[in-house]
Amino acid sequence: MKPFDVVVLGAGPAGQKAAICAQKAGARALLVDEEQRPGGACVRHGTIPSKTLRETALALTAFRRLSGGAVAVALDSEVTLHSLMSRLDQVISAHETFIDEQLRRNQVERWHGRARFVSPHSVEVRGVDGTRRVAEGRFVVIATGSRPRNPPEVQVDHEHVLDSDSILSLTYLPKSLAVLGGGVIACEYASIFASLGVEVTVIDRAPRPLGFLDPELTDCFTRALEEAVGRFVGGSKPTSVVFDGLSSVTTTLENGVKIETEKVLCALGRVANVEALDLAVAGLSTNARGLIEADAHCRTKVPHIYAAGDVIGPPSLASTSMEQGRRAICDALGLPSSTSATLIPAGVYTIPEIASVGIDEPEARKKGGCVVGRARFSELARAQIAATPEGLLKLVTDAEGRRILGVQVVGTGAAELVHIGQVAILAGWPVDELVEQIFNFPTLAEAYRVAALDVIKQRSRALVAAAG
Repeated sequence: MKPFDVVVLGAGPAGQKAAICAQKAGARALLVDEEQRPGGACVRHGTIPSKTLRETALALTAFRRLSGGAVAVALDSEVTLHSLMSRLDQVISAHETFIDEQLRRNQVERWHGRARFVSPHSVEVRGVDGTRRVAEGRFVVIATGSRPRNPPEVQVDHEHVLDSDSILSLTYLPKSLAVLGGGVIACEYASIFASLGVEVTVIDRAPRPLGFLDPELTDCFTRALEEAVGRFVGGSKPTSVVFDGLSSVTTTLENGVKIETEKVLCALGRVANVEALDLAVAGLSTNARGLIEADAHCRTKVPHIYAAGDVIGPPSLASTSMEQGRRAICDALGLPSSTSATLIPAGVYTIPEIASVGIDEPEARKKGGCVVGRARFSELARAQIAATPEGLLKLVTDAEGRRILGVQVVGTGAAELVHIGQVAILAGWPVDELVEQIFNFPTLAEAYRVAALDVIKQRSRALVAAAG
């Protein structure tokens, strides 16, 4: 048995950050993972591959936009998906190499194998060659990630009916694709394939996609999907998905409607990877959703065991997982942890991109009212030059139109733009400060001044109305 201060299970974003944070604090950390190289599903099946394909799709459609329709890139009907992602191996290798070097630089010890608890403080790791060794940790961090959830009514065969891990193994672009689910993964892939010319049908039981976001933003997404070659079918639940044995898959909905497509992507959530851990031995269990419950510091009901990332549920973002891993170690080792990390931005890499930080308009109105400033990208010179005028930035302020509560963006660069609003909120800037600051011209960042001026205009009208 080998002793460590911290034993971290899982080498995805949460696990990496936890192990490195522990080492930097002078603690001895062990990082255990089933894969030979670090990164988790984020690198091999999720964030990195999907965003690489997205960049390819954006580049192909950019020719048409920027030439005013004079130049278009036509994809051969037999084009392989692999050919569209020729850079993927390079991108993955570069990211894995960076993580490897970071772990080595911080002297994190790594064991390759499958872990399970043999006591509340001890973890057995079985190597691929069958060897077994035991690590004992003063603290343990569970960050084993998740895998696609495949309900019984959807028989995923990874050839005709695929999940979010196998979708990119398609040998060629299908002519049509049904996407089951209306969450982040479903909508990201739906918009990517639609932009590549695939006829996409998004099917979800919710009335609109991405239901956790401001409806004004998701309306933009739905319009963009329809302008490509896609559609959203809301309020619908599939009861069966059947491949005909030849060339198509039929998805039957609760209302009897049948949707026939060449391929189906099942993106109905993810399941935490915890079954093999023998959690009961450590005194833990999962809740009804199969997740490990943890508090704001990522501490489980067993005080020395922490959980971070997908195993504790939403928002299940790589950026959030990293912060959770860091926060867990800070709490375990008694390190100071900034409270500003509670303001976490969300980025959805659909086409168009969507991002949000702080409170959105519906939530602000429930809490007592707000003034909302809008800047449409069509008003920005940079958006017109880049031929991306379809976009919107919303600046949500308090009922007096003074304090910034939240920022929501849809359109090109949304995930980057939202950070300006994040910093403004953390700095406690009044809305007027966004007007006083100088933004480069032409830039999309000018949207903040346009939205702030809209708030000030509404504020002035309210004062006039009150005086009159």
